[in-house]
Amino acid sequence: MVCGGFTCSKNSLCVLNLLYIMVSLLLIGVAAWGIGFGLISSFRVVGVAVAVGILLFLIALVGLIGAIKHHQVLLFFYMIVLFLVFVVQFSVSCASLALNKDQQNELLEMGWNHTANARADMEKHLDCCGFHSFNESESCGAKCFQTRNCESTCGSIIEKHAEEVLRVVGGIGFFFSFTEILGVWLTYRYRNQKDPRANPSAFL
Repeated sequence: MVCGGFTCSKNSLCVLNLLYIMVSLLLIGVAAWGIGFGLISSFRVVGVAVAVGILLFLIALVGLIGAIKHHQVLLFFYMIVLFLVFVVQFSVSCASLALNKDQQNELLEMGWNHTANARADMEKHLDCCGFHSFNESESCGAKCFQTRNCESTCGSIIEKHAEEVLRVVGGIGFFFSFTEILGVWLTYRYRNQKDPRANPSAFL
């Protein structure tokens, strides 16, 4: 059967959704691994990662069931939700790639000020205290704080790698957004194809 046929569309959609399921399980697993080994103590960060992983898993599961059963309603809702995810992810990816250095620093400082647990994790693992400045009367989990030998703030360390990280994250998001629009196109095409094994007089 040619690649544009019913079986090829079905198999392509199944493979795409299996890929999304693996990515979602990887996301949940990395979050669990991070908190299990003490790398992340912020339940908010872990909660967001797990929630995104579960949401992606459910979307992919709906798409996989819809593709296997050629279920018109499931495929329709899957197509709509996947398109909305594409719009959000594409917008966020473009924003990540378009941020200049001042905007990056402002965003990082805002995040630093609003995440106490994640801030403690970064101070501990980066061995630094404070974002741009640090008051020695405050507590800090870094080793250098105990020896009073902190040479740099966390802000200066984070800002060195922020542009590279945002470029990588934006690039990955940009790539996956195109797999999502491919999924929307495949679903639309697959919904309108006739199953060659079905009754020819059955309603499509």
